[in-house]
Amino acid sequence: MTTLVLGGTGKTGRRIASLLTRQGRPVRLGSRSARPPFDWDRPQTWDAALDGVHAAYLSFYPDLALPGAAETVAALVDRAAARGVRRLVLLSGRGEPQALLSEDTVRRSGLEWTVVRSSWFNQNFSEGFLLDAVLSGELALPVGDAAEPFTDADDIAEVAVAALTDARHAGQTYELTGPRLLTFADAAAEIAKATGRPLGFVALRPEEFTAVLREHGLPEDLGELFHMITDGRNAGLADGVQRALGRPPRDFADYARATAATGVWDVALR
Repeated sequence: MTTLVLGGTGKTGRRIASLLTRQGRPVRLGSRSARPPFDWDRPQTWDAALDGVHAAYLSFYPDLALPGAAETVAALVDRAAARGVRRLVLLSGRGEPQALLSEDTVRRSGLEWTVVRSSWFNQNFSEGFLLDAVLSGELALPVGDAAEPFTDADDIAEVAVAALTDARHAGQTYELTGPRLLTFADAAAEIAKATGRPLGFVALRPEEFTAVLREHGLPEDLGELFHMITDGRNAGLADGVQRALGRPPRDFADYARATAATGVWDVALR
């Protein structure tokens, strides 16, 4: 009953792997550094990673909305079914039309499936490329006054683990959000309050953000995707956490306080 966690060293994957391990469930990490390795760009690595796997968490890097993602996910799902995988949990993008293609693939797979949709993670400010911006005291993004129901990666992980381990979640699409809408300026203010340090917000032009992505070695296509999903389409709350876990989602302010206490935003410690 081994569970394969693709993106096993990422924000959601490592949390999922940790929760499963604490439950005493066998886990196989799916990453290029794992043994056996898994690489989305090298299909020859897939079979060894899928051998003996009962359930799989599918987190596609860098994003399901980018060109070629749907075809790659479809090929992986076919391979998983052929290797005897019984259950799939797909991490999908909220407000991303192209991600629906991969959702349809898992629904048509003939396997037990659950779709978990989310957009902006709280942890992007502490574990992603925006950490440097927070440490610098200025959060610069091409978003203006867009509001976002920031979702905590711990909530995503708990929902995914429930779906991976309990057949009652099969056939469900869980759209996850936090409990309230915040602009990115609001998020900066919450972090500033938690750290006791000023954190300003500046609205970037798209071409300036493209330069930021290039500096961090990220695909420039993410700039267009970023602009799309922060155009207001996700400015609404959903009840996926409540439906899946029977409790309210974590609030951004709680995340900010807990993260500040770890010292990750303490410039003096870096």
